[in-house]
Amino acid sequence: MNTWKQSLLTNWHLMRLVRLGLGLMMLVMGIQSKEWAIGLFSVFFLYQVVTDTGCCGTGGCNMPQDREIIGKLQEANSVVNEDIK
Repeated sequence: MNTWKQSLLTNWHLMRLVRLGLGLMMLVMGIQSKEWAIGLFSVFFLYQVVTDTGCCGTGGCNMPQDREIIGKLQEANSVVNEDIK
């Protein structure tokens, strides 16, 4: 329970705020127009806000901060690029 509370109250960024705004706006629109499809689609955005995930998952698109890992990734990328040429 502590991890849910911690993840909900920390790490707020611009994209999370945008999802919250879209989710709430679409939920209100769905209720006002009595369209259940819009309401269900808003649940998708609100779920992403609560769990702090995106389409890629938590930190799925982020690059690692560890220099050793970055070096290994760059070496692997150069090997792949040489093989393609």
